Amino acid sequence: MQVSIEKLLNIFAMMNLIRLTELGIADRYKEGKMRCPTHLSIGQECVPSVLSQILSTQDLAVSTHRAHAHYLAKGGCLKAMLAEIYGKESGCSGGRGGSMHLIDETVGFKGSTAIVGNTIPLGVGLALSKKLKKESGIAVVYVGDGAIEEGVFYESANFAVVQRLPVLFVCENNLYSVYSPLGSRQPIKRKINELVAAIGLNTSFGDGNSVQESYERCFNAYDYVSDNNGPAFVELQTYRWLEHCGPNYDNDIGYRSEEEFSHWKKRDPIAQLEAYLTNTGQATKQELSSIIKVTKEKVERAFDFAERAAYPSYRSSEQRVFC
Repeated sequence: MQVSIEKLLNIFAMMNLIRLTELGIADRYKEGKMRCPTHLSIGQECVPSVLSQILSTQDLAVSTHRAHAHYLAKGGCLKAMLAEIYGKESGCSGGRGGSMHLIDETVGFKGSTAIVGNTIPLGVGLALSKKLKKESGIAVVYVGDGAIEEGVFYESANFAVVQRLPVLFVCENNLYSVYSPLGSRQPIKRKINELVAAIGLNTSFGDGNSVQESYERCFNAYDYVSDNNGPAFVELQTYRWLEHCGPNYDNDIGYRSEEEFSHWKKRDPIAQLEAYLTNTGQATKQELSSIIKVTKEKVERAFDFAERAAYPSYRSSEQRVFC
């Protein structure tokens, strides 16, 4: 599938927005001003960025504890997200939810949660609502490989199939649930997408670090669901660079090898797309550097806003800021 240069540049910009925002969080976290746990997705920027060019304003999305990328890719306000992480009144949850409780209903991002699998039935409920009300658009449910081990996934997926609901499950398989590799949690020869196919969902599998492959898999699945064929499931393999929760690298604690880490870091989705765009002559290094420069300035302004914003007060009349 040929992805247009306009979409590729938009995906490149979104991946850099996510990466630079989370690098900014990691750099500043030690200051002690962000008083909440934060789960970063550095290395996993491709899939949500691709979906940012597929989903419409009528589509809804719910996410997991690792939600920054999904929120931003759906169009969520960067200032409101950072203000939330800093615990400020102008945060998207009034400064009372933190990093794992993001929401921006103005763009159809209906929420994220700290509990593994908790938003799965909510996303299916959103799809049911759309079907009953005969509304346009679909519901997207982001999950990790760990959520497939939750009973609520099977109950929700089964219900979605029986009711032919317009819901797309997007599984970002980063191979680990906290510090436990997939092989220690599930039978080694069993594939997640094949397991899900047995429930009756239309399924596909792909490289979650490849923009072209991720776009094709997600677009086809979205098209399938949008045509009222029922639910679909896309499994895309990717890899988080930093620790499960926090701003640091954690290869020293021994749950993953340096060799494995280096293999995946060399497959950096941003670097791969940059190389593709320049090698094919679709964009110059100067053009891409300009996109990065503009994005850096946007991120810096958002951090400045978040740090200056007021803390919550029962008497405060400050309105939450949405972009």
